[in-house]
Amino acid sequence: MRVAFLGLGIMGQPMAQNLVKAGHDVAVWNRTPGKQVEGARVADSPAEAARERDAIWMCVSDTHAVEQIVFGPGGIEPSLTPGMVVADSSTISPSATRHFAARVRKRAVDWVDAPMTGSKIGAANAALIFMVGGEEAVLERIKPLFDAMGKQVFRMGETGKGQAAKLVMNLQIALIYEGFAEALTLATKLGVEASTLIPLVQATMVRSGVVDYKAPFILHRDFSPNFPLRLMHKDIRLALDAARESRIKLPGLEAVEEVYELASEEGRQDLDYAATLTLLEKWAGVEVRGNGQ
Repeated sequence: MRVAFLGLGIMGQPMAQNLVKAGHDVAVWNRTPGKQVEGARVADSPAEAARERDAIWMCVSDTHAVEQIVFGPGGIEPSLTPGMVVADSSTISPSATRHFAARVRKRAVDWVDAPMTGSKIGAANAALIFMVGGEEAVLERIKPLFDAMGKQVFRMGETGKGQAAKLVMNLQIALIYEGFAEALTLATKLGVEASTLIPLVQATMVRSGVVDYKAPFILHRDFSPNFPLRLMHKDIRLALDAARESRIKLPGLEAVEEVYELASEEGRQDLDYAATLTLLEKWAGVEVRGNGQ
């Protein structure tokens, strides 16, 4: 298929590379010039990248970035022609997604919201899990693109439901990790080493995929960004916004958002979200380490 891929960040660049590897004709664009994907054509603007494409795939930072890429100066809107599919793997507002989809539908263009999970390792290995919103027939048309980048696709319902699912997934990740980080901090304060506690956690009902994935990084004090704290913080705020729109309360997430706000104020925003642990450590006067380090 002829694909425009817009956004070559931590996730987008390997996703675009996997499309090329799968034999698709790919044009790429990134807001910051200089990033390339081997075998892909680099475009000067989203509009140029989108011309004469079958599908336009986006993976950018937030709702505003998506709106600008689609409808702003140099955006893809003038390049849209009937039959195209716009797929968005950014994590953005579900209500904004529905609004954007309605606007492009006036040009007989379909919109699929396709946020994903799997972190940068999953992106590199074409092992992402997509949660999507859109019509089944449209998803079938772009199935070769999903197959090139991921291992599973879950249709959550109509447009906007993919974004809704992603927000509630990240809500759970944030809460689970916060509980794990607080447990490690208290355990360290009480004299129990992380390397002793973690096998116990993994042998009991407390075990989770979040713990399994993050524990090795924590034991090695590696907070380099697999999923930057600033992006998780953005997603937490999106979930709280969606809750306010729906007139419900999320008190646990509201408390975690305060931790992320303080961590950002202290300069941890570009580290992995696991670095919220370092803020808890600071408050407790300890440092979580394993194996007697």
